[in-house]
Amino acid sequence: MNVPLPSTQFLRFLVASGFAAIVNVGSRIVLSHWLPYVPAIILAFCLGLITAFTLNKIFVFSASRHRLHHQFLWFLAINLAAVAQTVAVSLVIARWLLPALHIDFHNDTIAHAIGVMVPAVTSYIGHKRLSFRT
Repeated sequence: MNVPLPSTQFLRFLVASGFAAIVNVGSRIVLSHWLPYVPAIILAFCLGLITAFTLNKIFVFSASRHRLHHQFLWFLAINLAAVAQTVAVSLVIARWLLPALHIDFHNDTIAHAIGVMVPAVTSYIGHKRLSFRT
């Protein structure tokens, strides 16, 4: 059975997004020392968003010639949908799933990391077709 390989553009997107996710989750851990969980997730999302936009613009979708502010507005809109997914998934996993599995070790961090990964494919499609279309 032949499984199609992902495009190099998608792989670059995953690397850029993975780095931005590390910024996102890492800053959430630091911010949680001063902020409640959900506000820390939202502020960390903003830091990850800036990182993701910059890396995607330079390394993944550099062929796009649309105006920068149009690219960023689409990028923001797609990522606002993604942050809703991230918060919902993070809360369900941290507050319900992990306790139901009797896991009580860094639940917020585990849940947030999984929540950040959930919108990867939908975000790629949205950014390719809307944010950075050629």
